[in-house]
Amino acid sequence: MDKMDIKGIIFDYGGTIDSFGDHWSEVIYDGFLNAGVNLDKETFRKVYVDVERSLEANPLFMPQDDFATVMEIKINYQTGLLFRQGAFPGMKDPSQLANKVRNYCYNKAKASVAAARPVLEELYKRYPMVMVTNFYGNIQAVMKEMGVSKYFKGVVESFYAGVRKPDPKIFSMGLDILKLKPEEVVVIGDSYKNDIRPALTLGCKAIWLKGRQWSQQEAENPGEGATVISSLDEVLPILL
Repeated sequence: MDKMDIKGIIFDYGGTIDSFGDHWSEVIYDGFLNAGVNLDKETFRKVYVDVERSLEANPLFMPQDDFATVMEIKINYQTGLLFRQGAFPGMKDPSQLANKVRNYCYNKAKASVAAARPVLEELYKRYPMVMVTNFYGNIQAVMKEMGVSKYFKGVVESFYAGVRKPDPKIFSMGLDILKLKPEEVVVIGDSYKNDIRPALTLGCKAIWLKGRQWSQQEAENPGEGATVISSLDEVLPILL
């Protein structure tokens, strides 16, 4: 990638900035294990999908809700479904477990954003940046809470955009804010399917922060067409 050709950056948020490149299902599952629960992973994954689809169809978040609120609602929802399905034999009240998982996930996100912030600071000095994300209608509040709002000249959020990744149209909206050609922009994201492939389809450059993926197919994907990194700070020598 010739950094001299790059004039702007489109960033993903969830997974890229707030979980060290790991799919959020992996982080939440780690939270249950950390809380001392022997939870079958396939049972968890099915509930994770059910909750995400439900929240997409019937959003429970207000625009002012911060990430702590997101975690509280999502983890309570997931823990409750698992409890009712008998995933925690002998447990009478799942609320304490939900609190432990929520705190684990929130602290993980805070640590990831803290690690990402110096990278964003350096990129901000040179490039205009736009956030393009699938989120629940409150990404502005989350970014403000996490202290990263100032780095982005615009935000395209699926909830308001009316289109979700992996549809390339949502990235085209980011290009419109930057007022740049696709070949002048690099997209940085944690999902090849949702971030990298649509970016390449448009003609953008792409950097894939490849952490733990949702599927084995994604885990084995070599990242054709993209620059693959394992830590967000690796973008600095690439783009600076």
